[in-house]
Order: sequence, then C-alpha cells, then structure tokens
Amino acid sequence: MSVMQISVQLDNVPGTLSKLTSILDNEDITAKAMLAASTAESSTVRLVVSEPSRAAAILESFHFNYEITPVLAAEVPLHPGGIKAILKHLSNSEVNILYLYTTIERIGKETIVILGVDKIDEAREILKQNWIRLVEDEIYSL
Repeated sequence: MSVMQISVQLDNVPGTLSKLTSILDNEDITAKAMLAASTAESSTVRLVVSEPSRAAAILESFHFNYEITPVLAAEVPLHPGGIKAILKHLSNSEVNILYLYTTIERIGKETIVILGVDKIDEAREILKQNWIRLVEDEIYSL
C-alpha cells in the first residue's frame, strides 16, 4: 500500500497557504507531512494528510487545483549517514527520486521521509530488500 499525497497548486500570494491549512484544520484533517515550494507566480504544496480521500473531496468543494499521487514513507535509519542508506540503494537501481521531504521527527525515534519516485513499486521492493522499514500503513496514525 502506498501513502497518498495531495499536491495543491496555489497562487503565490500571502495568505493562500494559511487558507488551505485552515480549511483542512476546520474539517479535522491533520497534515502528517508538508512541503511547500514556490516559483514567482505559483506554489506547489505537497501534503500527506490523515484522511486523503476526504481531504480531496473538501479541496474539490473549495475549487482547489490538486492532484493525488502515491508516495513512499520510510524510516531513516537512526545513525550518521542514515539517509544515504535509502538514497544509495535507489540510485544504484536507477530509481529517480523526484523529491523528498520529512515528517516531524519523533523524539528519540527515526525520522520518516516521504519519497516521490519514478518507479514506486520497484523502489518499494528495493527498500524492503535492504532492510529499510516502510511505514505506509502507520503514517496516518502518527
């Protein structure tokens, strides 16, 4: 099972990100991970939320331009170079990492990284074969 990510296109003006998060908050939808990146005119906000299907319906009702895509959620090993344990295996297998971002770190525990890749099923198997723990089933309950 993949984690479902919602990517929302926003105008790059003050208050649009606040409006988006307020709408989700008012519906008791929790952002588990978030990445916002902007260009001069627009921003893309990538979100992993507690209830992606319901969030999509809400965004639709508010006329947001959004897309839902599968991503991977993996624990970064808790040692120096831990992220390299993930990146090198994917790179060696020619899986392209399109983007990555982390969730809020759980104190004393591994950080969770969200990975957007070009070959999701292949990436999942590579990580499992190399003892990288995927938390796809658990991410929504964090």
